[in-house]
Amino acid sequence: MKIAVYCGSRPGNEPIYAAKARDLGEYFGRAGIGVVFGGGHVGLMGVVADATLAAGGKVYGVIPEHLRDRELAHGGLTELHVVKDMHERKARMAELADGFLALPGGIGTLEELFEAWTWAQLGLHRKPCAIYNIDGFYDPLLAMAATMERAGFLSREYIDMLIRADQPDVLVDALRRYQPPGEKWR
Repeated sequence: MKIAVYCGSRPGNEPIYAAKARDLGEYFGRAGIGVVFGGGHVGLMGVVADATLAAGGKVYGVIPEHLRDRELAHGGLTELHVVKDMHERKARMAELADGFLALPGGIGTLEELFEAWTWAQLGLHRKPCAIYNIDGFYDPLLAMAATMERAGFLSREYIDMLIRADQPDVLVDALRRYQPPGEKWR
C-alpha cells in the first residue's frame, strides 16, 4: 500500500505536529506502507519522509521543476519524480497512491485534500481519503462540513467517507477496511 501524504512545508508552531508526523512516518516504515509526497525536504513533509526512510520504508517524491530548482527536493528518496508543474504533481501523486492522507498544513494541503475528496465523491476514484487530526487540527474543518450538511450542500455519506484518526494503527486499519459510498450522481 502507498499513501499520498499531504502536509505542511513548514513544521508548524507546536512541537506536537512534528512529533506526531515522525511517529506516523516510523509506523509507515515498519508496516511496509509506502509514502507518496511532494518531494521536499522541508516542514512536516520532510519529517514524514525522513522518519519513514529511517524505519526502512519506501518514499516516493513528486516535485515540480520550479521547486526542485530552488533546492527543496529531498535527496535520499526511494524515487523522485520531477514534473512540469503543480497539476502534474497532483496527477502523478494520485496515480502512484492507493489512498490520500492530510496532516496539518496550509492552503496547499487543504487544496490537495479537497481535490482528492471531491474526486472520491464524484466517483473518479475509489481510494480512501483521510485526515490525521493531530491535536484537533482539523476539528474546524469537520465543523464546517457539518454546517454544509445542515445547509443542504453536502450529504452525510460524503462527510463520513473522510477517515478521521489521530493514531497510526487506527488510521491504517481504517484505510485498509475502507469501502467507498456510491457515486454522487448515480
